[in-house]
This record gives sequence, C-alpha cells and structure tokens, in this order.
Amino acid sequence: MPRTTLLALLAFLAFVSLGLPDGLLGVSWPSMRLAFGVSLDALGTLVAIQTLGYLTSSSLTGRILRVLPIGSLLALSTLAAALALLGFATTSLLPLLLACGYLAGLAGGAVDAGLNAYGARHFSARVLNWLHAFFGVGTTLGPLIVTAVLTSGAAWRWSYVIVGGAQLLLAATFLATRGRWADVPTGEAAPPRDVARNRDTLRRPIVWLTMATFFVYAGSEFVVAQWSFTLLTLHRGESVATGGLLVSLYWGSLMAGRVLFGIVADRVPLVRTISTCIAGSVVGALLFWLEPTRTLSFLGLMLIGASFAPVFASLVILTPRWVGEAHADNAIGFQIAAAGLGGATLTATVGFVADAVGLQAIGVAVVVLTVGLLGLYRVVVWRGGRP
Repeated sequence: MPRTTLLALLAFLAFVSLGLPDGLLGVSWPSMRLAFGVSLDALGTLVAIQTLGYLTSSSLTGRILRVLPIGSLLALSTLAAALALLGFATTSLLPLLLACGYLAGLAGGAVDAGLNAYGARHFSARVLNWLHAFFGVGTTLGPLIVTAVLTSGAAWRWSYVIVGGAQLLLAATFLATRGRWADVPTGEAAPPRDVARNRDTLRRPIVWLTMATFFVYAGSEFVVAQWSFTLLTLHRGESVATGGLLVSLYWGSLMAGRVLFGIVADRVPLVRTISTCIAGSVVGALLFWLEPTRTLSFLGLMLIGASFAPVFASLVILTPRWVGEAHADNAIGFQIAAAGLGGATLTATVGFVADAVGLQAIGVAVVVLTVGLLGLYRVVVWRGGRP
C-alpha cells in the first residue's frame, strides 16, 4: 500500500477513535452516575475536566512536536486514551474517574492538534475534509455501542471496555507504523526545519485572529448542536421525535458536507469558497431564527450544517499560508485549543442568556455568531501573510 494512502487511512481511524468517547459519554452517563452516586449535573464537572486536559495538550502540541515525532505522539496519545477508557470501565472511585477524564482530554487534544498540524503540511484539502468527516463517524458509533450494550442487558462499563480495547489495538498500530510518519525514510537525516517558539508565534497578530476565528466557529457549531433541540421543542412546540430528528439531520448534513466537499476541495479556490460557505451559514441562521415558514426554518438548520462542513478543515489547510511554515504547528495547536474553549464557553453563554431573557435568544445568538464568524474570516483573509 502506498505510504500516503496508509497514513491517510490511519489518520481516519484516529479521528474515528477521537469521536467515539464523545459519543459514549452522553448515552452512558445516566447509568454511570448511578454507579458513582452523583447527580445528573455532575456531568458538567467531568466534561470541564476533560476540556481542561484537551486544552492543555492541544495548546502545547507545537512544542511537543519539536521533541517528539508525530508517529510516537499518536502512539502514546492513543495508548493514553485506551488507559483512560479502561479506567472508566474499571474504577468505582469518583476522583479516579475524574483523573481518567483529564487523561482522556489530554489524549484527545494531542491527537486532534497533532494530526491537524501534520495534515496541514502533508494532506490535501480533500483528505483533511474527509478526516474531519470521520470524527462524525466516531460520534455516531459511540451511542450505538452503548445502546447495544445496554439493550443486551450488560453493564455500561462494557461499552468502555470495547472502545478501550479498540484504542489499544490502534495504539499498537501507531507504534508499529511510527516510522512511516517521518518526513524522510528511517535512517536518513531529516533536513533542518525552521520551527518557531511558542512565544514568537503568539506575538503575531494574525495568529490571534485565526484563534478567534476558530473560537467563534466551534462555538457556533456547538451552540446549534446543543441548543436547537431546546428551541424547537420547548419554544416552538415541535415534538421530541421531530426535534431529535432535526438535530440528527444537522449533524448528518455537517458530516455529509465534509465528504462531498472533499471530492472537489482540491479543485476550488479555498479562500473564496469558504467565504461563500460562511455567508451561506448566515442565510441558514436567518431562516432558522425568523422562521418564515416551518419548512424553511428546518431547511435553514440543514443549511447551517452543510455550510459549516468545509470550514474547519479548510482553515487548517490555509494556516501555513497565513502564519508561515515556521509558526504553523504552534498556531494550529493554539487554534485547536481555541476551538475547544469556544465550544464550551459560547455554548454555556448562550444557555445563560436564554435562561435570562427567553429561549428565543437562541435563534438570535446563532445569527450573531455566524455574522461574527464571517467578519472575523474576512479580517483574517485581509490580514493573512502580514507579520
């Protein structure tokens, strides 16, 4: 098998594994929290600790890659993820569960930022879009695994054993193929590569602008995903079945859009195309908020997902052009951290505002976020390439 094809397939598997734990937790938590004797809202504490681990490793990825080859980083990170998931399956102590959550976050952040940084240099726009589509495969499979385990009469812990075991196999695969990820064949000297220090990267205004763009993009994606069901069912009177179906279709349009865009990604002008896609998300947000008709509102939600589809991966691909090759690994690590922070912070903020002024604020927030994303992107394009 050609080296590039093998590495792309391994990266796809890694992103499936990245999405699996996210898919497991939501469905397993009602059973899990009974085992640990905690309330339902304790999930927020666990998610916050996982997010902290994710932010820690992703923001340090540029520095880590200066001393640890990407193949070794992927092997160690997937091993850490496996140990964390098996820890979920075996521990009966809440502090150990939280420690495993932090370890899982560390592993996820390293895989996410490490593969995005590698992909920006070595993968085409097509492959990178498909890479992010495979994350959706993982988040889809996770709930199915837990559901199958629970409906079979087995304890929720077995779902973590299954996924943890799969992660161990993936870690062994990365360990066996770690030399294939090198920029030059094993045994040859790698040419010197100009790599900036973190503090030098952070001195560049364009880096902060791209971080802000990732912050708002991820926040927008998660706000729609987490709050549209509430708006549809509690404010607009849709049934639980309809609301759940529409949220699934939103995620489906996002994943399908990434697969379809990957087919043409190498043949279209990325900068202009992404601008058009973000503008499309604004149109979708307006339809979803204003609800000129019930059907148009539903189509607006789907349009947001389809328009968001190519944005994240394309921004990663464009990063070396905007910040310079020497700063790319550091910048992508910071961007992934900003995305994780944006998803958590903006989702919580919109929930707070909706609780204070009414659920109709959710639709307004989606419009404001997509308009802000378009504005930030245009500034990044204008500023890109300047020191």
